[in-house]
Amino acid sequence: MIVEERIYRIRNGRMGRYLQLVREEGLAIQQPILGHLIGYFTSEIGQLSQVTHLWAYADFEDRTRRRQLLAENASWQAFLPKLSENIEQAENRILLPTDFSPLR
Repeated sequence: MIVEERIYRIRNGRMGRYLQLVREEGLAIQQPILGHLIGYFTSEIGQLSQVTHLWAYADFEDRTRRRQLLAENASWQAFLPKLSENIEQAENRILLPTDFSPLR
C-alpha cells in the first residue's frame, strides 16, 4: 500500500468556496474512481490556507491507473477549472509505509 499526500495552498478568501466545491461536487466524482480517501484536512497552525488530502492505493501502478481514469473523466474535466481557480500552489507526495505502520 502507498499513500498519496496532496497539499494545496488556497488563495486568500477562497477556502470556504474551495471546501464547498469539494464537498458538494468533487468527492462524488473522485471517490468512485480513486477509491480509499483516508482524510481531508485544513491547517490551523503553521502554513495557513492549506488543505491536505490523503488517498490510499494498493501500489504505484494502482495509483497511476486510477489517476489516469480521473483525468479522462468528463465530469472531472468540467469540474476541475472551478476548483483550480481557488488553488494558489499544489504539492504532491507519495508516502511509503514502514514495516511497522498500521496501514500496510
